[in-house]
Amino acid sequence: MNATPKRELSLFDSTCLIVGIIIGAGIYQTTPDVAKGAGSGWGVLAIWVVGGLLSLCGALGYAELASAYPREGGDYVYLSRAYGRWAGFLFGWIQLTVVRPGDIAVMAFAFATYARTLYDPFPSSPPIVAEVLYAVAATAILTLINVAGVKEGKWAQNILTTVKALGLLAIVGVAFVARPAAATAAAPQAFPLSIALIMVLFTFGGWNEMAYVAAEVKDPRRNIVRALVLGAVAVTVLYLLVNGAFLYTLGYSGLAGSQAVAAEAVSRFFPQAAGRMISVLICLSALGAVNGLIFTGARISYALGAEHRAFRLLGRWDARTGTPAAALLVQGLIAAGLILLLRSFVNAVLYTAACVYSFYLATSLAVVVLRHKEPNVPRPYRVTGYPAPTIIFCLACAFLIYSAVIYKPLIAWASVGLLLLGLPVYFLSARQRPDRLAG
Repeated sequence: MNATPKRELSLFDSTCLIVGIIIGAGIYQTTPDVAKGAGSGWGVLAIWVVGGLLSLCGALGYAELASAYPREGGDYVYLSRAYGRWAGFLFGWIQLTVVRPGDIAVMAFAFATYARTLYDPFPSSPPIVAEVLYAVAATAILTLINVAGVKEGKWAQNILTTVKALGLLAIVGVAFVARPAAATAAAPQAFPLSIALIMVLFTFGGWNEMAYVAAEVKDPRRNIVRALVLGAVAVTVLYLLVNGAFLYTLGYSGLAGSQAVAAEAVSRFFPQAAGRMISVLICLSALGAVNGLIFTGARISYALGAEHRAFRLLGRWDARTGTPAAALLVQGLIAAGLILLLRSFVNAVLYTAACVYSFYLATSLAVVVLRHKEPNVPRPYRVTGYPAPTIIFCLACAFLIYSAVIYKPLIAWASVGLLLLGLPVYFLSARQRPDRLAG
């Protein structure tokens, strides 16, 4: 039986969803390279502040769109209204085939990498065997939890997010209590500042996820804006605390040259148990991100299926569980397939990179387009300081797109090819039912 989404997500649930998706394993993996690009201790803190402010600029635009159009699908709805149904379809298409399953695979591999260090079921086999098994298992189990019901999915998210946030604060506390390392004379290897900023924004990625579940948020006119802003600010504060703790404990050179920054910081207080403690924390962080990506990503596919005949199976909302069960299962199968094909964290990141900021740019510009195209639509929230935050974020997106194309041109053009493949699929599948978006 098909049904419609119910408003079951409180402000706390919504904020946990955002924080849980943003804080994956990126903060542990990118911090040393970001430090190399920043050039100094104060530069480290400054670049993370810039990343938080840029993310907040983007979040303000999404807050206006989500409060004006509080429906499932997020960018799919905004792009369709701003540019036409083809634009929304291409977003849903690329999310279904590239971005969302790839993001799930990225975080599932991050979980698997550290889970294997805790227990390797196949110690005599190559590490990739256990990592693929763990990644597929995490994707499958969390998908089934979300299929079971919204309450199950949101409570899994709330618990994982709370644990990972407390874990990060524990690292901060231990690092500040531990004795600082002696200064080292070795200068860190040079690293481009532009690539460091890309890595910072990658680590902040996920602040826009609130838009995809807008139809399930209680009091959406107020709570969507609050959750987006609270989530972005909370993560920025946590990242600054973590980097401050690393700098205090390891020093700038120690941070920039670290191979396992969190473990090295904690080992100054818990020399024997640091490795396992950090592995457990990173596993929980990655699982929280996987669960959040599964929860929100299926809502994009649901919006796609509700509008286009070729994907009608995805547009069914299960009345018994209160979830887009079919969309969740298809998404999980594609993600598991990517894990088996890509077989590494790096390959999974490269699979998604080229398309993400193009759609960020298009959606941010939709704030401007829809203000002129649909001026009578009630906007409970309007971007603070408009148009400055929107312009700043659009320029940042353009810079990141350019940097990605220059850095990995073949992968970037491959992603463009997959995107353009969606156009003939759209013309074959589109049906004339614009009324859902018109209301």
